[in-house]
Amino acid sequence: MVSKPTDLTAVRQNIEAALGLPNAHYTDPALHTEEAQALLLDGWAGLAVAADVPEPGDAVPLEFMGIPLLLLRDRSGDVRVFQNICRHRGMILVEEPRKIEGAIRCPYHSWCYSTDGRLVATPHVGGPGQNAHDAVNRSELGLIEVRSHIWREVVWINVSGTAPAFEDANAKLIERWAEFDQPLYHGGSDSKFRLDVNCNWKLAVENYCESYHLPWVHPGLNSYSRLEDHYNIQEPGLFSGQGTLVYRQLTGKDGTVFPDFNDLNAKWDTAAEYIAAFPNVLLGVHRDHAFAIILRPEAQNKTSEHIHLFYAVPNTDAELRRRNSEQWKVVFEEDVFVVEGMQRGRAAPGFDGGHFSPAMDGPTHLFHDWVAQRLLAHRTKMAAE
Repeated sequence: MVSKPTDLTAVRQNIEAALGLPNAHYTDPALHTEEAQALLLDGWAGLAVAADVPEPGDAVPLEFMGIPLLLLRDRSGDVRVFQNICRHRGMILVEEPRKIEGAIRCPYHSWCYSTDGRLVATPHVGGPGQNAHDAVNRSELGLIEVRSHIWREVVWINVSGTAPAFEDANAKLIERWAEFDQPLYHGGSDSKFRLDVNCNWKLAVENYCESYHLPWVHPGLNSYSRLEDHYNIQEPGLFSGQGTLVYRQLTGKDGTVFPDFNDLNAKWDTAAEYIAAFPNVLLGVHRDHAFAIILRPEAQNKTSEHIHLFYAVPNTDAELRRRNSEQWKVVFEEDVFVVEGMQRGRAAPGFDGGHFSPAMDGPTHLFHDWVAQRLLAHRTKMAAE
């Protein structure tokens, strides 16, 4: 808990009078820890994508806010998330991505778990040659499962277990993109990449959800999808972002394009939307492809961005897919100097959190307000306990 909570009064004002979050929310490790609980662990946060574990038995160890987790696809084909520790002495179970051929075996004392988390073997637990003991109840000592849900192929987790059901917590976003509620196919190894940026994860959200910066930071994109073609998306307490009325499909030399998603409204022929689903998932939809960016906070000033592209059919043109990935990589790399520059700027003691353009910064202000609201609620809860 932060010894001296920051004053968030100015953050919660209307956009004309509001200030942004104080510098400490981007630089202070103690505040980073407080925000981890209030913003990331108590709600639904993005961890990975289902395509990270494509086949039964696939397992990937991950760390999220310092918590060792294991993403795996069990023998039944269901994607699950467990704490990556043995229930015996807390040893890390899986160190590297691999296929679980039999059981998940702890390398310390060989306790073994099935891919659905059951404890299935406890060698010598009752003494040499005695593999059971009355005091060790296997049925109560399975892996600790983390509540998870898959939507738009993102694996969302609620570490605290206290959030409303995912479908209830995100009902308005699910409804907004109901037309896109159809199968998504990951493009494969050429349709994912990672960017490591030296900034607080919130700055990546703030930059993504507004279009104000397009003319100066993305001149190529702005050359056809201009600032004036964009509109703000704002759903207080849930998500914010931007949409464009001008989307141009990528076309191959022979006129090849990606197949469209089925039965979309005609508006999507030329439109696209980009939404930050609070706290840490950045989503984009187009007539012929979609993407998800999962922000994993690595420290108060470091973030890893995991970008994945999806299509309407399982097999798409490889060259077109490669070009699409490269095109988006260029766009996202163009943002790196901005978010890193803002991070460095948070070391200036005279910066008051910044001011907002009422016309252009609505999505960013909404995110700041959400952060402040969640933090204040968390502090009230902690004070009462």
